[in-house]
Amino acid sequence: MRHTTTNKLPGVVKQVVLIIISLYAISTHAQASKGKSVHVIFDTDMATDYDDIGAITLLHYYADQGKVNILATIASTKYPRVAGVLSVMNTYFNRPDIPIGVPTGAASADPDWQKWSDTLVAKYPHKIRSNDEAMDAVKLYRKILAKQPDNSVAIITIGFFTNVANLLRSAADEYSPLSGQQLVDKKVIKMVSMAGKFPVGWEYNMDNDSLASKCVFSHFTKPIIFSGFEIGEKIHTGIPLIHNEKIINDPVKDVFRISIPQAKEDVNGRMSWDETAVYIAVNGPAPYYKLVPGKIQLNANGSDNWVETGNQYYLLAIRPPSEMEAIINNILIYQPTKK
Repeated sequence: MRHTTTNKLPGVVKQVVLIIISLYAISTHAQASKGKSVHVIFDTDMATDYDDIGAITLLHYYADQGKVNILATIASTKYPRVAGVLSVMNTYFNRPDIPIGVPTGAASADPDWQKWSDTLVAKYPHKIRSNDEAMDAVKLYRKILAKQPDNSVAIITIGFFTNVANLLRSAADEYSPLSGQQLVDKKVIKMVSMAGKFPVGWEYNMDNDSLASKCVFSHFTKPIIFSGFEIGEKIHTGIPLIHNEKIINDPVKDVFRISIPQAKEDVNGRMSWDETAVYIAVNGPAPYYKLVPGKIQLNANGSDNWVETGNQYYLLAIRPPSEMEAIINNILIYQPTKK
């Protein structure tokens, strides 16, 4: 058995209280979202992998269901077509005026190796043609957050933590007299991230900008829910979509149609990491997952491991992956009303 000394009790009690408060905040936010929309800032490394296209499709689907209010779509990478691709997707789903942000500082410029983004910007209408027409990512974060009610915004990150780290470091500006840290503490309710591998492992989003990741994990005080590599790895989607002959002139189908044949690992559909983060942010973990409390630690070699105390959580699957796979596949074939 474990022995507990009196001088350790205050710290233990503090951690238990912190976990209870965090779980209550997550639970009440999920319950509130059933009656009203979740206010979301969507932060994506769009085009480094095409599950981002699946994720933004889920986001717009839930917006059409009245479950989500998309405040902004922000890129954590700045390859030349990223603003255009976000504009294509927002326009296709009848929301062409959603603000788009692109980082102006150092960030990954990795393009999509399957070359699907070329097809999207050439084939589909969009308002923003170049990254220069998009707002600076941190400025957009600050502008959006400053206008929102306290404890109301869910950040979904399905890419690098570059923007969130820069936001936390930001100073007062024309949008708010608060520092970035103060603005996040005041306005954000939670962050849901596709990042990490749990309880221990290595994952691309975590390691690509490791300094930003460390900054966020040290200074982001609100609850973080991680959908780890091991969650999306078992969920394969897109095959029903690309074989649906009734769907034409659909950018989502085009992306999966172009990309799936280019990798043997995608023969049964693309692994669906990013989609799960959107699903959880909107619907909460039950009944498919439970939350494991603690805190992530990022190691020098880019790997991560989990400690038991903290107000962060990773998803643990409690239902077969095939059930979430079916949900995502059904949403991917969703067709917005043409306008």
